[in-house]
Amino acid sequence: MSSASDVNSTTVHSNRSPITQAHVAFCAILLVSAIVSWKTLGALVAYSLHNESASHIIVIPLVSAYLLFAERKRIFAAVQPSLAAGTGVILVGAGLYWTAVWSALGWQGNALSAATLALVLIWVGGFLCSYGLATAQRAVFLLLFLLLMVPLPDSVLAWIVHALQQGSTDVTYLLFKIVGVPVFRQGFVLSVPGVSIEVAAECSGIRSSIALFITCLLAAHFYLRTPWKILVFVLLVLPLAVVKNGIRIVTLTLLSIYIDPSFLRGSLHRDGGFVFFLLALLLLLPIFLALEKSESRRAALKAPQPAGSIEGGGTRS
Repeated sequence: MSSASDVNSTTVHSNRSPITQAHVAFCAILLVSAIVSWKTLGALVAYSLHNESASHIIVIPLVSAYLLFAERKRIFAAVQPSLAAGTGVILVGAGLYWTAVWSALGWQGNALSAATLALVLIWVGGFLCSYGLATAQRAVFLLLFLLLMVPLPDSVLAWIVHALQQGSTDVTYLLFKIVGVPVFRQGFVLSVPGVSIEVAAECSGIRSSIALFITCLLAAHFYLRTPWKILVFVLLVLPLAVVKNGIRIVTLTLLSIYIDPSFLRGSLHRDGGFVFFLLALLLLLPIFLALEKSESRRAALKAPQPAGSIEGGGTRS
């Protein structure tokens, strides 16, 4: 006759078996995909390390893995594999990967973007095969977050950089006018007494803008729940990035004019982006706090009232 401890042990084992099998299956899919695509992953790491607009790429899977671990109780509350849906997504990813790898002459331009997108699709398909649609819905943010691993196609990146250049030049010109510094503008070149500066592609602030976008996206995920509030907060990143970059250019220019010309070539110019990144966060903080406070108020209004209370206070007789 079985003891109570044997029954409890068998029950725990049977309860944990499906999720353990799902973890093993998903890890196996990740391992096989990494082995098959090791050249792609190597090219992706190299691209991330040598391109300012892609320095975030190697961090994205680590952040997604952390989110998966931190929210594991909610995400893996119930597991029911969806083999048909997962296999379909994997096949789409495999087809795209084959096209990207064998139809391209090298890892330049959009080929690496397509291959990386294909890998993300394969991983999402593996997640569906292992854990199911309901689990994927609970993990939708971290799965979509993986799309930030995909390098921006050349045409999209060029458009974003140009928009940041244009916006930064406009803001810089306006700020010079506000502080009373005579300025002459010709395209992306601004001339003030003693110096002319060009807001080149390298000065567009693309790296800090992407970092700001990712930071705001994570903050919205953790603290905001209303879709329109999340959208508004994230969309504020582009104008704030432009304003931040304009303040940076004006500050460096004024320091070079009135204190030391080396400010335009010194460490603050090369490595001071973090200071102005923090400035952008400070500008966003009041908006974020207002949105977060409204979320808390909305949650309080939706909370069930105590059984003995009535609107306006007091108790029921």
